[in-house]
Amino acid sequence: MKINKTNAARLLDKAKVAYELIPYEVDESDLSATHVAASLGEPVEQVFKTLVLHGDRSGHFVCVVPGEHEVDLKLAAKVSGNKKCDLIPMKELLPLTGYIRGGCSPIGMKKRLPTYIHRTCLDFPFVYVSAGTRGLQLKVAPRDLIRETGAEVCDLYTELLEEK
Repeated sequence: MKINKTNAARLLDKAKVAYELIPYEVDESDLSATHVAASLGEPVEQVFKTLVLHGDRSGHFVCVVPGEHEVDLKLAAKVSGNKKCDLIPMKELLPLTGYIRGGCSPIGMKKRLPTYIHRTCLDFPFVYVSAGTRGLQLKVAPRDLIRETGAEVCDLYTELLEEK
């Protein structure tokens, strides 16, 4: 099966970064990272989703978090130098990034935005992020992803401590 390269893949090629393009079956009714992880047969902690937010001071920025977690808006605001922030409205995603919901890659957005990635990415030899289209994931080493996006590694959600 021929896989068409995405802009994100071409940028990684140009930077001489090793990666794999991994196709998966798209379910238009379920674009969640949990579904993507199940389709890939990979742990959901290794499949990261790309979220675009708007802060009251910094403007737009990107958070990359493991698929089963929601970004903590208070933590995201703090790390990005904002008092408060929120996810952008869906209708703004394509004009701002060049990507659609379910296919938003942290690599190759129309404009390079400040990017923050949750620290657990460093727990794995590779992580998955969208390749820039629905049905295609990039399998890439976290340090390469961090370098290519200029991401800051930080906490973007709070772990709930399990009771013993």
